[in-house]
This record gives sequence, C-alpha cells and structure tokens, in this order.
Amino acid sequence: MLQFCHGYDGPFLDCARQYAALFAGTPYKVCTVYLTGKPSTEVELGSASDEVIFLDYSSRDVRGLKLKAIRDLKRIAASRDFKLCIAHRFKPIYIALLGSDLPVLGVQHAFGVYQRRSRQWFVNCFRRRLSLLGVSDAVRDDMRACLPGWPAERIETLYNRIDITAVQAAQCSRAVAREALALPQDAWVIGNVGRLHPDKDQATLIRAFAQALPALPSGSLLAIMGSGRLEAALQRLASELGVSQSVRFLGQVANGRNYFKAFDVFALSSDHEPFGMVLLEAMAAGVPLIGSDCGGGREVVAGCGRLFPLGDAAALAQALVLQAQEPADPALQQRMAQRLLEMFSDAAVRQCFWALPQLAELRSA
Repeated sequence: MLQFCHGYDGPFLDCARQYAALFAGTPYKVCTVYLTGKPSTEVELGSASDEVIFLDYSSRDVRGLKLKAIRDLKRIAASRDFKLCIAHRFKPIYIALLGSDLPVLGVQHAFGVYQRRSRQWFVNCFRRRLSLLGVSDAVRDDMRACLPGWPAERIETLYNRIDITAVQAAQCSRAVAREALALPQDAWVIGNVGRLHPDKDQATLIRAFAQALPALPSGSLLAIMGSGRLEAALQRLASELGVSQSVRFLGQVANGRNYFKAFDVFALSSDHEPFGMVLLEAMAAGVPLIGSDCGGGREVVAGCGRLFPLGDAAALAQALVLQAQEPADPALQQRMAQRLLEMFSDAAVRQCFWALPQLAELRSA
C-alpha cells in the first residue's frame, strides 16, 4: 500500500500513522511517501510504516504542474507491487492520479477543497479510480455538495482517531502538567489549544471568559496553548476587557497533548473546524468538553459535552459558568471513554475502513 502525504508538519504525521495502522495484522506492507519535509528519523518512527521515503520538495517546488514530483511518484509506483494509494490533501491526490495507474483513496482534511471548478473538472476525469474520504461528516457533506454527480458511496467519512493507550500513557498527572505549564495548582483552569488564527476564534472565547469571570471560582484562568499571527491582537483584546491577568498565553508547547490534565474544562470555539483532534486528546485526559455547534467538532462533542452556537460569546460564557458549578462527574468521564473507544479509536475506525466497498479487492486477497 502506497501512502502519499503532503508533509508531516503539525497533525499530519499522526494522520500518516493512523492510516498505516489500518493495515496492521494484514498481509499488506505500507510505504509512506512525504512530498515535502527533510528526512527525519523521528518522522520515520512516527509513521508506523514499513518504509518511508522523503521526496524533500519545498512548498515552492510543488506549485504549478508539479511535473518533477509526478515523475518521482511514477518511478516509486513502478518499483513495487502496490495495490492502492491513499493520498492526503489535494496536491498528493493530483500527483498520485497523474503519476500512477493505482486506485486512489483521497483523504480531505479541510472544507472547500472542491469549490474550485478546475478541481471539480480534474477529479471528475478520474472518478473511476478515485474515491474520497472526509475526516468528518461535515467535510464529507461539503465534498458531496461540490461534486453532486458522484455516487454517495464514492465520498464517505472516515473519522480521525487516536491510539488511546499511547496517548494516555504519555499524559502527565494534573499536578505535573500544571507545574510544567506554570499554572497554579488550586486555580480553576479553562484550556484551549490551537493556532492563534481567525478559524480558531479565540477572540470569542476571551470575550466569553470576561463575561463569565465574575461568576467563576475565584482565581479562575483561561490558558491558551498555541502560537500564530493573532497573538498580539488577542493579548490586546484581553487587556481591553480587563482580564489580561487571568488569561495565560502559553505559546507553542512541545507535546502539548501530554499536559491536558492541567485543565478543568477544554473549550474549543473554532468557527471552521473540519474535525478537532485536540478534542479527542482532551477526552483521553478525561477533561470535560465545550465546543461550538458547527463543523466536525460538533460530531465529537455531541453526547459527551456542551455545545454553544457559533460565535455566541454569551452562550459560551453561560456554558463555562454551568461547567464550573458542576461537581466532577465519573459518569461523564465514562461516556467520553466509551465514545473514544467506539468511534475514535484505531480499532473502531479500522473496522469502518475495511468495510468500505472500494476495499473489496483487498479484502479478498
């Protein structure tokens, strides 16, 4: 099996691991190819693949027609007895279709990929050997709307997932996590993790926190983990609202998911979240969830957390106050653990993957 990834930055290394893990215990070997990114022993180990190839292109190199990348992939595809290509994001899908004769399973991690007419035209040319997967029903439905002539079974959902045992084993205790993040041991802490970017909408979270703060436990804090171009603007907003002393900007934290037990509640206010891996990591830590009622995040939170209308700071403030007033709920933690196991674990998603009609030939081999 050939897995073709744009790169391994951010969450995409774990995405490669997720898909390689689907073939564990099968006769198939996995060769993962990264279009961009320098060779790295750490990435090789994290890819959970039998073989890893780094093409080492820069982002500039893969603009336009990408002819050299197509030739490279053609050479790789011809060198081994591949049965299937799983390609993540549009550029690898494009290169895989032009650089091989393999059936391609294209995984989309974002909204709006097929809104461009040129992309619609391109994938329609290859629809006989291309199937698409969205990382949530929201992404799947977005693709189906853009490609209305496609049979529903050619555009399906396969959720992102985590290795629950590995993630939980790496997570620090509450006390250790708070010490590492320089957070007081006795404070009630709202956590948020993500790029400081308009899509993540931490501005709504800061406004909600300012509204809720008088009704929250004394000394409550909002801890925002991540970096990005909006950092200065968000810091100004916290200052204008008079809560700058209660909002901690933690910056980029290496292996940040290991410290999620530092939070009393995890709040994700994103307005454009295709899925929300951080929600799974918070669930693995047993941290209650609050999320905006939109996109793929809604599919994770529904039934085991609180949802609020997108961009509604007042509603989010109310959710924060209600959460602060609730005692620890072992039943909630059990529901989160069960939901992780049944929907977002490697084992659960592997079962869904191998039931896809596109894999009938591989199943019979």
